Amino acid sequence: MKKVNNHQFSPESLMMSYGYKPEWSEGAIKCPIFQTSTFVFKNAEEGKSFFELAYGLRAPAEDEKTGLIYSRLNNPDLEILENRLCLWDGAEACAVFESGMSAITTVLLEFLKPGDVLLYSMPVYGGTDHFINTFLPKIGIDAIGFRPEMDVGDISRLLASSGKADKLTMIYTETPANPTNTIVDIEMLVRLAKVYSTADQDVLVAVDNTYMGPLWQHPLKHGADIVIYSATKYIGGHSDVIAGAVLGNTETIKRVKTLRTFLGNMASPNTGWLLMRSLETLKVRMEKQALNAEKVASYLSSHPKVEKVYYLGLIHPDSPAYATYKRQYLSPGAMLSFDIIGGEKEAFTFLNNLKLIQLAVSLGSTESLAEHPASMTHAGIAEPHRIEMGITDKLIRLSIGVENHLDLIWDIEQALELV
Repeated sequence: MKKVNNHQFSPESLMMSYGYKPEWSEGAIKCPIFQTSTFVFKNAEEGKSFFELAYGLRAPAEDEKTGLIYSRLNNPDLEILENRLCLWDGAEACAVFESGMSAITTVLLEFLKPGDVLLYSMPVYGGTDHFINTFLPKIGIDAIGFRPEMDVGDISRLLASSGKADKLTMIYTETPANPTNTIVDIEMLVRLAKVYSTADQDVLVAVDNTYMGPLWQHPLKHGADIVIYSATKYIGGHSDVIAGAVLGNTETIKRVKTLRTFLGNMASPNTGWLLMRSLETLKVRMEKQALNAEKVASYLSSHPKVEKVYYLGLIHPDSPAYATYKRQYLSPGAMLSFDIIGGEKEAFTFLNNLKLIQLAVSLGSTESLAEHPASMTHAGIAEPHRIEMGITDKLIRLSIGVENHLDLIWDIEQALELV
């Protein structure tokens, strides 16, 4: 955090101005959109110096920063945004992408090679599952899925039975899981990674933190190496921008940014500007969403047409997951799912009769959204695999927004009455 006169500012205060100086842009109080492809050097010597740093030809001098060269490498909107995102997670560095999936795939492609094994928790987002199980095998990378309730011993036996434990290179988890809200103990995965690390290679732990946003869970503080976001969700928060972000230590993000440069999947200046705008209200939005979700979950948990509610705030204190929840999370969040009594027919009837809540995929925006994971976001997952993970035809996912909670409950109530 930034200190001024020995006062340490909170991230929500620094989101307004951190990393930007009005004198850079004719005194503009807000960072403008630097809509340019290239940047002019003061002289040839400066150009040479910038490229030396960009290509790692020499180490930077004390307090020397990489200069602006070309917007595929760096851009003021991206750099300021990345600096601000680091504040929430306590990260050393950040790389922003044009989509969440480009952030995920770039990380996997950078740190995995043919012959490696990826260990991942189930379920994960449908697009991630597809990439792991459909694309990675094409380039010789094996994936082994584990259930959230498994402990170190269970996972070790799973790896041993595969005969490929010595090839483990990365552990990837999405916690809470989309859409079941099952949680994975990050610190347990870090301990597991250390067991399988060697003198030549550390096993990395990557966490998709999209469901919790930068506010409610900080994986790096629990020992994770990489944090990934679909910044489209809570960070963007207005259903008007697609983006992704990856955070970690300087060396890790340097590798991620290098591959980003050559894949060309960096975020645009306009995307960077939109996300900077959204960061200013991130905390107030997310806090309101969490309050609304708590009230909606409470209502659903006692409704006679609802079989089960999947929401972190309803984890029973006697559950093995409760200790992890209390240690790892700062809030139950604003995502919940529930099993409606019946199946697809009843789920569709409910969804088709909502008046205020919008029937759409995505999450984390100001408006509340509802969807049917089995036939929508997770439709690409083979049915047996999907059912094993608890994504059945009766499951409905809700992303709670900032509306009046009484209106949200009224809408849910009247839709359930028609089932």
